Amino acid sequence: MSFDVICFDCDSTLSKIEGIDELARRVGMGAEMSKLTDAAMNGELPLEAIYDRRLSLIKPDKASIEWVADLYIAEIVSGVKEVFSTLIAQGKTVHIISGGLRQALLPLAVYLGLPESHVHAVDVYFDATGAYAGFDQDSPLARTGGKAVVVAGLKKSASLVMIGDGKTDLEAKQAGAYVIGFGGVADRDIVRENADFYSTDPSLLFVLEHVL
Repeated sequence: MSFDVICFDCDSTLSKIEGIDELARRVGMGAEMSKLTDAAMNGELPLEAIYDRRLSLIKPDKASIEWVADLYIAEIVSGVKEVFSTLIAQGKTVHIISGGLRQALLPLAVYLGLPESHVHAVDVYFDATGAYAGFDQDSPLARTGGKAVVVAGLKKSASLVMIGDGKTDLEAKQAGAYVIGFGGVADRDIVRENADFYSTDPSLLFVLEHVL
């Protein structure tokens, strides 16, 4: 198969970390947040039930976001740089679609050669001192079904594939996307059972033979 538009989740797909869990660990709330993240990614809780709750507890400031942005790059999944270089060189349109915090993902996107306009995530806000001041509550990516909304806007008449590890990535099917489940970091039954193709390869290089 060959696709015109290739979309990737970020957490546990492009990078080995779950950014929100790392931010929680930084303030001593790691175990509690990991359980909430897993519940959402396994389809046990709707995303909107935990999104505001997690951020209100963690209150990530600007320095924390910059710290986790560096961690996303340091913990990049094997093969990601090569995959993006190959896709971009072949003229494919590549996007990141994530329920993560946009400012934390932008440095990774730049590292991978993507323009900021191709990063779809949730904006976080800070006050004049750099303290947490909320997030974009109107973002579709902070609620269930949001990835289908974003994918529908990108797909139009193009053939589109979504690659990711969680239940929210399966939502892209609602907008007519082909979904490749990636279990190389987090192996989730719901994704294994419902993705169009599934792999537990620890490297993302396998994607190239399925999208080109």
